Amino acid sequence: MQTEPQKSQQGTSDTRSITFRINGEDRNIVIRPWVSLLDCLRDHLDLTGTKKGCDHGQCGACTVICDGKRVLSCLTLAVMKDGAEITTIEGIANGNELHLLQQAFIDHDAFQCGYCTPGQICSAIGLLKEGKANTREEVKELMSGNLCRCGANVGIIDAVMQVKNGGSYE
Repeated sequence: MQTEPQKSQQGTSDTRSITFRINGEDRNIVIRPWVSLLDCLRDHLDLTGTKKGCDHGQCGACTVICDGKRVLSCLTLAVMKDGAEITTIEGIANGNELHLLQQAFIDHDAFQCGYCTPGQICSAIGLLKEGKANTREEVKELMSGNLCRCGANVGIIDAVMQVKNGGSYE
């Protein structure tokens, strides 16, 4: 005889109810505990700006900002971030006004195909908030987890340095 899964405050036995603050908006979702933050964002919340590259934490295309820090969303379970504040590329701009880093990427041709750009920008924002990127060499090293296969790395570093030297990057 087959029985129905036990229900709890969390949902069914194979789901969990979690709440995030995503791009300034509170979102509640019922999800299976093994779903990555990346798949939750893309498949359940329709935030497709965050890209799935390698799905193994090696390329950085899935980088988002979680509680002010850079995280690889493909290696993070969504349930681990219950209660967290998450910013994706969709939450970077202020309405129609681009974030300084988005504009700097345009100014320096810091993208070609653009696939890595959302992760690059989120990583750069986190990097600047960390206050460690004082030289081009430091930016290069600290951004090394975000791969650009098109070769736009010089433009990316130029863009980060422009914002670093210009001031505000919140």
